[in-house]
Amino acid sequence: MGVSGCGKSTLGALLSQALGYPFLEGDAYHSPEAVAKMRGGEALTDDDRWPWLDRLGNAAATTAADHGGAVVACSALRLAYRDRLRDAVGGGVRFVFLENSRERLLARVGNRPGHYMPPSLLDSQLATLERPVASEAAITLTTDEPPEALRDLVLHWLGDE
Repeated sequence: MGVSGCGKSTLGALLSQALGYPFLEGDAYHSPEAVAKMRGGEALTDDDRWPWLDRLGNAAATTAADHGGAVVACSALRLAYRDRLRDAVGGGVRFVFLENSRERLLARVGNRPGHYMPPSLLDSQLATLERPVASEAAITLTTDEPPEALRDLVLHWLGDE
C-alpha cells in the first residue's frame, strides 16, 4: 500500500514470485470512468473508490481461496479502505506500507510515461493518506533500498508473525 510511485507494483511482483501466490494489480480494477477522471487530473472521491475496493477485495478473496494466498498492490490510503479490503478477504491480511519523500515520489511518478496517474495528483494522495496504526497488521518501509532488499525484509517480517 501507499501513494502512486512508491513501488507497490514492483515489490508486489517480487513478493508474488517469492511466495508463489498470484499477483493482483489494483490499478486493473479501476473503472474506465475512474481512470478517465484521474487521467484528467481529478482526484478520486470515496464514492469512486468504494466499488473499486469491492472489486479488488472480492478478486483477492477468490484468488486467496483458490491459490492459498494472493499478493495485491493497492493504494489503500485510508484505514476505512484497508478495513473494507480486510472485510472482503477475511483473516490473514497483512499490509506493507511503502513510503518516501514527496520529491522522490514525484520523480518516480514523472518517469512513468503513459500511466494515467499524473504527478499533479500526488499531493491529493498524500493528503488522503492515513498511515497504518499499531493495531493493524502492517510494516512500514522506506523505498530507498533496492526492491529485492525490501522483498527480503517483508519475507522476514511475514516469517516472524
